[in-house]
Amino acid sequence: MEQFVIKGEIRKDLGKNACRRLRKEGKLPGILYGNNMENIPIIVDKKDIQRILKSETGENTIFKITLDSQTYDVIIKDLQRDPVFYEPLHVDLYHIAMDKPIEVTVAIALKGDAVGVKSEGGFLDFVTREIDIRCLPKDIPEYIEVDISDLHVNQALKVEDIKVPEGIEILEDPEVVIVHVLPPEEEEKVEEEEEKEETLFAEEPEQPEVIGKEKPSEEEEEEEKEEE
Repeated sequence: MEQFVIKGEIRKDLGKNACRRLRKEGKLPGILYGNNMENIPIIVDKKDIQRILKSETGENTIFKITLDSQTYDVIIKDLQRDPVFYEPLHVDLYHIAMDKPIEVTVAIALKGDAVGVKSEGGFLDFVTREIDIRCLPKDIPEYIEVDISDLHVNQALKVEDIKVPEGIEILEDPEVVIVHVLPPEEEEKVEEEEEKEETLFAEEPEQPEVIGKEKPSEEEEEEEKEEE
């Protein structure tokens, strides 16, 4: 697995005008925080962040950032994107301790062909495509594989059925359905529901996408408001 080390700078000029200038130069404003350290406003190269996001582990990639003479192990906690062009606007990096568990979201990958689809005419409804887990940074998986080969029509695979390596704790409700095989007559109903959801989503005003779950400080929230 590729090990990423990027260079950052401490950001002294705050506010929307300074952030716009940085973006025009191919830089990203951001903040480094976590693990009992004070929030540090930073500047990173946008290409470095895009390269990390395109790697196998994506936003769950553990990498190093150097600031002045210090090096920190970090993970992307939040990423704000432009709602139209999908370009990164602001990044939050979380300083992690490699010997302490952290919580991350990982994708679910389906393995095999369900017998209920292959032999019984049913169709597969992939309901939950990612789950939250807790583990040491070194144990974060690229994805969690789920074997669906033995699923028949009207059978479901739930979170409680997932097998994970030792050291990984699943944080989801055990009863949450990951995938199930529905009879053929249900396919049209599911498609209709999906079309309704897509229509409602298209009618909602676009908002910047944020990857992650927490904001580091009120100061940073105010800065993001200024940038909009």
